[in-house]
Amino acid sequence: MANNTVTTIWKENMLFESDNPSGDVIFMDAPEEGIKNKGLRPKAMMLSSLAGCSGLDVVSLLKKMRAEVTNFKIVVHGELTEEHPKFYNKVSVEYHFYGSDLQEDKINKAVTLSVERYCGVMEMFRQFAKITTKVYLHKQ
Repeated sequence: MANNTVTTIWKENMLFESDNPSGDVIFMDAPEEGIKNKGLRPKAMMLSSLAGCSGLDVVSLLKKMRAEVTNFKIVVHGELTEEHPKFYNKVSVEYHFYGSDLQEDKINKAVTLSVERYCGVMEMFRQFAKITTKVYLHKQ
């Protein structure tokens, strides 16, 4: 069974530094009370984790399927509840693919496999949020 450990250290005010098993570090900060623009917001990082997890799957699957794309981005929108503790109860994930010869069937299959089978972060989000996904093909 795989385990991950991170260490998060308070730096000053509302600024924290957190490591990653890869050895990289990130900074987290609070928008109103902290040192502005010194770090990422913890809840927004969850949305980034969702996009990163699914994106890694999709890129890997498209490579195996020999489906070329020029560019690829994921836009994630999260809606927070009104009451504390605030959490994402609705999340939409938009997959944007760019290229001159986009293979729609392979792209849709890669996204579906990530969303329904491979992305562990997606599965975690399903425990507390309603998730919708949409694929956009931008032919260049």
